[in-house]
Amino acid sequence: MMFSEKIYQQKMIKTIEVFSKELSSLRTGRANSSMLDLIKVDVYGQKLPINQLGTITTPEPRTINIQIWDINNVALVDSSIKKSELGLNPQIDGQLIRLPIPDLSEERRVEMKKIVKSTGEKCKVSIRNIRREANDELKKLLKSKDISEDDEKKFEKIIQDLTDNNIKIIDEKVASKEKEIMTI
Repeated sequence: MMFSEKIYQQKMIKTIEVFSKELSSLRTGRANSSMLDLIKVDVYGQKLPINQLGTITTPEPRTINIQIWDINNVALVDSSIKKSELGLNPQIDGQLIRLPIPDLSEERRVEMKKIVKSTGEKCKVSIRNIRREANDELKKLLKSKDISEDDEKKFEKIIQDLTDNNIKIIDEKVASKEKEIMTI
């Protein structure tokens, strides 16, 4: 069996994709439909994202509109939004739910920065766990004599470089999101 760093590279890329999605769902004071991505609504016996229950639009920089397709789901979507950590107050008009996006208070901005930092740290831990998993596999392959010590060193360096590059990407994304949050 040969070692493939590609598998670990894919895992790291996937981890960063999930992290990016989480970041885009954080509220920055501008209306952004991806803010609603993490909210699931308990409907038809399953948990569905809001975008599968209605059309989401951002008619203005500070408003999100959700046109719910089935009138029976309006109250369910409303309560799911209220229960979320977004701190939004939905306004219902028939099958249309309006979400005014209030300005972030200084306190909320600082709180959001902490959330971004902690999400970034969790992502870095995931990347390091992938590195550890790769290094464990290398040790097993060395022990079973499937690779030489030189190969092990070479692959460890490749994995370490991947790890360093991905951690740098995470730090850049965190810094950029913090800047976006603190920009009024």
